[in-house]
Amino acid sequence: MSSQELLAIPMPAGGRMDIYSGVARLSGKLWASCHRPPTGQSKTAVIIVHPSSNFLGHYALAPLAERGVTAVGMNTRYLANDSALIVENCVLDLGEGVKYLREAGFERIILMGNSGGGGLVSLYQSQAENPTITSTPAGDPPDLTAADLPPVDGIICAMAHPGRAIVYTQWLDPAIKDETRPFERDASLDMFDIRNGPPYSEEFMTRYRAAQVERNRRITRWVRAQLETASSRTGGAVNDLPFVVHGTAADPRFVDLTLEPSDRPPGTLWGETYSANFIPATLGHLTSLRSWLSQWSIDDSNANGPEHLSRVSVPVLVAYGTADNTAFESHARALYEGVGHAERELYPIAGADHYFTGNPGMVAAFCDKVVAWLDEHDLR
Repeated sequence: MSSQELLAIPMPAGGRMDIYSGVARLSGKLWASCHRPPTGQSKTAVIIVHPSSNFLGHYALAPLAERGVTAVGMNTRYLANDSALIVENCVLDLGEGVKYLREAGFERIILMGNSGGGGLVSLYQSQAENPTITSTPAGDPPDLTAADLPPVDGIICAMAHPGRAIVYTQWLDPAIKDETRPFERDASLDMFDIRNGPPYSEEFMTRYRAAQVERNRRITRWVRAQLETASSRTGGAVNDLPFVVHGTAADPRFVDLTLEPSDRPPGTLWGETYSANFIPATLGHLTSLRSWLSQWSIDDSNANGPEHLSRVSVPVLVAYGTADNTAFESHARALYEGVGHAERELYPIAGADHYFTGNPGMVAAFCDKVVAWLDEHDLR
């Protein structure tokens, strides 16, 4: 049986008050769950990470350890709260995790970006190998070209989408005309208006996708204007504000399975699509001005997985489930095709949904694949 311990990783300075908990700020720790093989410490560690999800109990940790690989479920400073998340700070946090494990004696470190972690690990390795980002999209620190970001030895994107801003824009509800009145809607762009479908026509989808991008850009224009207003009216004392975004689960693929055929059922991770589009638990309803630019803006966010995978030199494995109703095959292919070298693999998992729900055999098969891939690339 594998052993488990809690790691307390030093949290790097972020330069801005973006964590609510004073206890978390004072402790200065990033928490990770380390699962070691029954036979003792391996020389390879796999860090499983997401920008904000709690991965201390990730489903792949114990199975990987049982197969002889140390597995670490790492959290960023934005654990369970991405309302003020700055992607560039997540890169710094991940760098501290890599350094911690290097100093602990691990010779090979692999990053596994699960779901929204795919864009993060791609960005991390890109900046570790060839740093280019000198500030956040709002012009704030950190400067990643001056950061200590040790490169890792391999990248795994598991059930991942290309990046938060990309998938968020694909989910934005373009029928919302007034950001404060989500139920005053443009019927011609309303996927929930039965006159439009499902099924949805090619003409409707062309207009719909363009309107989603325009809504994202409209919010971005408003965000930049608000930043200027807040700064000028407060003499710089207030440099960020929170706001609400309604309608963030309106991808027509959730209800029209002909748009991207797969084994998935209709609906979202949060249930039926119409209600999921509005309830607070779904993606990115609560954010701040600066976080919007870093995390959700289609034109500004740095977390573009395919773009950054084109700059990495290490082996890349992209795994996806054929029944996943969140990270689609096209997302996996975009990540795979973004890799700019031959040491890449696209691995479909037949029948798997986003979390391998109720299928421990699929989890085992996935972990078997990860270990085989590590062996193939001499990473274990």
